[in-house]
Amino acid sequence: MNAELSYQPHWIREDFVDFILQKIKPTFAWKRILSEVTAVEPLSADMVLLTLKPNHNFDIRQVQAGQSVLITLMINGVYQQRSYSIIDVTAQGEIRLGIKVQGVVSKAAQQLRVGDHFEISQAQGDFILHQGQQPAVLIASGSGITAIYSLLQQALQQQLEQIHVLYFNRAEVFHQDILALAEQYPQLHYHFFNTSAQKQHLDAALLEKLVPNFKDVKAYACGHHSMMRQAQDIYTQQGVAENFHQEFFQPIQIEHSSEAQPISFRRAQQNFIATTNLLSSAEQAGLRPQHGCRMGVCNRCSCTKVSGVTQNVITGEIDDQPNRPIKLCVSQALSPVTIDL
Repeated sequence: MNAELSYQPHWIREDFVDFILQKIKPTFAWKRILSEVTAVEPLSADMVLLTLKPNHNFDIRQVQAGQSVLITLMINGVYQQRSYSIIDVTAQGEIRLGIKVQGVVSKAAQQLRVGDHFEISQAQGDFILHQGQQPAVLIASGSGITAIYSLLQQALQQQLEQIHVLYFNRAEVFHQDILALAEQYPQLHYHFFNTSAQKQHLDAALLEKLVPNFKDVKAYACGHHSMMRQAQDIYTQQGVAENFHQEFFQPIQIEHSSEAQPISFRRAQQNFIATTNLLSSAEQAGLRPQHGCRMGVCNRCSCTKVSGVTQNVITGEIDDQPNRPIKLCVSQALSPVTIDL
């Protein structure tokens, strides 16, 4: 009797393959996107320009101005993540990020040196410029200039008919670069406010003075929460909120709600009480839902709200409809909520 021999290969574990590949080169990996620091340059007293060379798994052709990457760093034995805007892509296939000290991850990122390597995500986010050549207003404060500077370069490339840049900052990060661009491109109107020298804040009167037709123009804002709220209020009060687009560059600070709400993760059969955003409240209850940037950018905490009322803390939008997608990190419960997790 003939014995039939059959070979059944075992599945190869990805982490084992990565371990072997990284013995050859630190940024080699099967699927993960690993990047190497190729340059670190100062931008201001508390901000650096970090240049990264991602491995072949990063789809650099899909990067759009205004998008960001999620970087993952090991800090005190724990992996932590934070999202940073991509300033631009170099001719050598590198990406440049502006890192300002404003949290644990940012502080660790500023201490990186040439030759260090770590994991990043694909480019992500929908803070991107509109198609066509219609005018735009770009509003930045603080380190929000990184995303706005990226959009400005795209706006010039698209040959927008008119571009207004309003920039509020104590440091002059990219100030000279934008001045040079304004001299080169007559359609670019640059308005810089050094907030250490003058206490100028964004308000409707200032916006109308600098951009008389602002209600008819697409606006993009990135910066401190107070400026973002003010810009959003201006466009909402003028009845043109659909023209306003924003991107937060740091985690949202959400105040505790006046009323705690019971939350149910249906599939996990876990219940907890939410007093702040749904992600933080779940973590305080000992749960570990998937997440990334904590800013509503990366979509890793997106899930389906089966029932209940939630509010998006960035836009202020209230959602009382069942079976709607929400992001845990920027959603706060206004009623008992059931989530399909």
